[in-house]
Amino acid sequence: MSECHCYGNIMTMPESHLDALLELAAENEGLVTTRSAAEAGISRRTLAGMVERGRLERISRGVYRLVHSHRDPLSPYREAILWAQSHRGPRVALSHETALVVLGLTDANPSQIQLTIPPRARLRRRAPARIAIHRAILDSSDVIEHEGLPVTSIPRTVLDLARSGNLRFANDAIVQARREGFITEIESRQLTKELKRLHGT
Repeated sequence: MSECHCYGNIMTMPESHLDALLELAAENEGLVTTRSAAEAGISRRTLAGMVERGRLERISRGVYRLVHSHRDPLSPYREAILWAQSHRGPRVALSHETALVVLGLTDANPSQIQLTIPPRARLRRRAPARIAIHRAILDSSDVIEHEGLPVTSIPRTVLDLARSGNLRFANDAIVQARREGFITEIESRQLTKELKRLHGT
């Protein structure tokens, strides 16, 4: 079946495809992946045509955004997650400093978005410069959902930061997480004790 109707030099997408695309975008804050589009019966060629006509913007390989969709402060993190998950990519979580940013526990503005993926996971494409990949086993208790995004839990984030040598961020994260009610006083003390153990103090 043809994917477009042609009227002279004008090409239009069938309404069923357009409706499906708009529905996909609405579910993901204006974002669409080639994988989700294919599952809805929309080909790469159709997506490319929409880019040419200025209706879609190609964010990265396999990830597109509706041109007039709303962008919010969390949009870059959604784009990073979808990039890693596109083409049947691995389960991922925003981690390290990025987890603190998404949870609102730091005013820092890291130059890269930190993602953690399973050690044996194979990404089919090189990560864009704005994304840093960490490989580690994540248990179900290590990942929480915040604003629809998979993020490493406070304990996991603190330990990841400490193990990567960022002790100041780790300690600050404990203080801010306790202040904002993400962890209890007992959990705060346990994490502080664990940091001291890790660094032999």
